[in-house]
Amino acid sequence: MAPDPQAPKTYPRPLSPHLQIYKPQLTSVLSISHRMTGIALFIGLFVLIAWLYGLAFSPAMFSCLQDILTSFLGRMALLGWTFCLFYHLCNGVRHLLWDAGYGFEIPIAYATGWVVVFGSVGLTLFCWYIAYGERGREFWMGM
Repeated sequence: MAPDPQAPKTYPRPLSPHLQIYKPQLTSVLSISHRMTGIALFIGLFVLIAWLYGLAFSPAMFSCLQDILTSFLGRMALLGWTFCLFYHLCNGVRHLLWDAGYGFEIPIAYATGWVVVFGSVGLTLFCWYIAYGERGREFWMGM
């Protein structure tokens, strides 16, 4: 059977690129990190709810959670959760600026990406310094 001369011509489409071809860029890493910190915040919310429930209704539960959260691993988890909170906040502000139409140029996108990273670390350390004060020095020096 001969090809139909009326049929539209089809051209072979390129294959979709995949992760093995692309080199990770700051913007893609920050985007993936934003999603992961959102998941971590969601999981940490259940710990916070359990802690508040124990505080209000169950002294035994509160005591157990307090022991877990004040242990070394518990504090590291809280430190990570605090970083996730500030990272998600800073990156959320960055996304709001994008929604307003600002910061799409590549140099500005990279600059604001680094501001998000360093701002999150700085806010996390500042928050923990405020929370622990002099006790914070004892905690960090005792590691």
